[in-house]
Order: sequence, then C-alpha cells, then structure tokens
Amino acid sequence: MTDGLRISSSLQKRMMVTLIAGAAILAIILFFIVRGYAAKIAQDGQDNILGASVSSILDAAVIRDGTVEVDFPYASFSMLDTDLDDRVFYAIYQDGELISGYENLPQLSQVRGTQSVFQTLQFEDNQVRIASATRTLIGARDRTEVSVSIAQTQDALSRTLNRISRNVAAFGAGFFALVALLSYWATATTIKPLMRLASSVEKRGPQDLSPFQKEVPAEMVPLVSSLNTLMGRLDQSLTQSEDFIAEAAHRVRTPLATVRSYAEATLQRVSKKENRAALRSMVRAIDESSRAASQLLDHAMITFRADHLQKERIDLVDLVQELAVRLAPIAEMKDVEFNLQNDPSVEIHGDLILIQNAIRNLIDNALKYSPNEAAINIAIRSSPRPYVEICDQGPGFPPDDMANLTKRFTRGKNADGTIGSGLGLTIAKDVATAHDGALELSNHPKGGACVILSF
Repeated sequence: MTDGLRISSSLQKRMMVTLIAGAAILAIILFFIVRGYAAKIAQDGQDNILGASVSSILDAAVIRDGTVEVDFPYASFSMLDTDLDDRVFYAIYQDGELISGYENLPQLSQVRGTQSVFQTLQFEDNQVRIASATRTLIGARDRTEVSVSIAQTQDALSRTLNRISRNVAAFGAGFFALVALLSYWATATTIKPLMRLASSVEKRGPQDLSPFQKEVPAEMVPLVSSLNTLMGRLDQSLTQSEDFIAEAAHRVRTPLATVRSYAEATLQRVSKKENRAALRSMVRAIDESSRAASQLLDHAMITFRADHLQKERIDLVDLVQELAVRLAPIAEMKDVEFNLQNDPSVEIHGDLILIQNAIRNLIDNALKYSPNEAAINIAIRSSPRPYVEICDQGPGFPPDDMANLTKRFTRGKNADGTIGSGLGLTIAKDVATAHDGALELSNHPKGGACVILSF
C-alpha cells in the first residue's frame, strides 16, 4: 500500500544518474586532455622538423670574400613534405637585411643564438608555424650574423588532430556507454538486497511477525533492526488485544447469564400478570443484550484473528457434531431436530476458533428462524471443495435483501420479533474470506433458508 506516501525519485535512478553524470564529465575531461596531449606531440614533431630544416640551412651558410653564400641542402625542404603538400615559406637575413626568400616573412625578435624559436601566426591568409634561428659567421676579415626563418602551413597537422579527436571522441563515447552499463549493473546489484528485503516483507503472511534473520549489508542493519523492533511491538500488541477480547467476552457473558438466571427464577415465583410480563420483557432484553455482546466480541475476535490465523488440521464432521450436541438443549426447547449428512471425514487446515464461531452462528440462526417441531438439515461434504450446508424450514431470506444480509448489523425484513444483532452472517462471511472460502445464501424450493460455508 502506497496511499499517503510521498514518493520521491527512485534510489537506483539517483545512483545511476550520479554515476553516469560523473562518467560523462570524466569522458569530456579525458577528451580534452588526450586531444591536448596529442596536439602537443604533433606540434613538437612539426617543430623538430622545422628546427632541423633551419639548422641544415644555417649549416650550409658560409662567407666568401665578404659575401654570405647559402647552398640549400635538398633535405632541408624535402623533410617538410606532407600528404597535403603544405606550403613552405623561408627568409634569410644577413645582419637584419633580407638576402633571400619572402620579404614579408617576419623574423622572430626573440631569436638569440642557434637554438630555434617557434611561433604560430598568420601569414598570407594562412596559419603557419614559423621557426627561426641565428648563427654568427666569421670570415677572414668579416663577422656577420645570419638569421633563417622557415614557416609551414598546418593543414596536415589539423587533419591529424581532427583524426585523433574523432578517435578520442569514439573512445570517450565507448567509455561512457560502458560506464552506463556498469552503472546499471552496479546500482541494480547494490539495490538488490533492499528489493529482496521488500519482497520478503511483502510475501509474509499477516500472522508472521517473527524477526528477520537473513544476512543484510551493513548499511541496511539500522533499517532491519527497526523493522524487527516494530514486529516485536506489533506481536506484543496483538497478543494483548487477543487476551483482552477473551477476557472481555468472559466478563460480559457471565454477568448477563447470571442476571438471566435470576430473572427466570423470579418469573417462576411471580404470579401477578403485569409482573410476569415485565420479567419476560427483562429476560428478552437480557437475551438480546447477551447475544449482541457475544456476537460483537466474536466479530472483534474474528477481525483480529483474520490477519493472525492460527491454523491447524480440523475435521469438519467432528466439529459440527460437537456443536450439534452443545446446541441440542436449545433445539429441544423448540422440538427442532438436527439431521446430519456427512462424508466419513472432511478435513481442512484452518483456525479452529474462527471456524467454530462461524458454524455456531449459522446453526444458531437456523434455530432462531425455524418453527417448532421442524428439522434443520446439515450436510458436511468434501467435494468439490470442503463445505458445510445448513438448511432450515423457516421463512427463508427475503430475496430483495439477500445481497446485503452479510453486511454488519443488517437484518432481513422478516426478522422483526426475533432476537438478533445482524452480525451472524457477517461473522461467517469474514471467516470464509479469511480461509479463501465463500459464503453462499439461497432459499430452498420447498421453503426455508440455505447457507453454504465453503473453504
């Protein structure tokens, strides 16, 4: 039952969302880290080639007769070949003056010595990577400074980085999908003990208030301990309620029976007509009060025990025969005869007190509405399912009221003048329901009411 509960989002979903969100953030961070590292490695590779090209040109520079001569090595430019044929630009300066190459190719100002300096910049509408280095040449009478700058477009590098980015993105997506699956498995595994506990509680019968003894994770120990404490309190409360009902039944029925016996004894000694009429009214009122109190207590006990059944093996034949013997004095007062028809043995598994109360109320009803010198037919059969059928020769059930007669405090229109509280059929139906049975009401074709209590 979830009525009245404020239900928040699923605990498993919360855990999954947390894990998957963490995995997504981790995948994004991983993508940028790997891509940045790959870009650095690729850029370092290009820088090494550019630096080697600059160094090879500087190594080929010499002074002859005061003039700088540079014999370009073939390898200085061939090493810069790429799949996309990136463009290559160069410039050679002597003491700050261009002696060969692209005039507008900048010379990096921070160049000091033979160590190459690198920078990325825009040149002729292209993003290029430029490397610059300087070397001092010393001739017989001259000393001059030669600077070499080589720039290369980055189309191949961009394509390589894009390919790496796609691969890293695919790896990240696969990592995310794997983490999502693992998150589902991990959360399902983590939440499984809680679901087992919930299933165990749901499958328990109402009468099972024993503590939970199964192994549970450490985090669930407070919950299970609280449940066990609650079960113990409920068991104690139900036991006290049962004891109270039994004690109340005894304390109510005994004084009423005593008062009735005194009233009957007084009636035998009184001869005055109006006094005898008053005593008869008193006896009737006591009978009505006693029956109402008895059935109210029976109904309370059935309501309690229906969720706390104490089942045992019961032979319906022996039970009905014993009840017939107990009620025989009442039947003899009206010259009513019990006709029992039964199979040799009809056994069921149920709560003896409840079933005894139900059958006693049904026989008692039949006795109340049976005329004098009549018969009550009682059949106990085992097929198609165990049942007890009780038929009397009274006025029967009013057809218009039959559907409502099993409701509490409901009596038929023909019940006027008959002592009763309207709980007898209610008790029998509640007992049948508690035992997965049924109570069927009908009228005999030859007159009289028939009740079938099946289990």
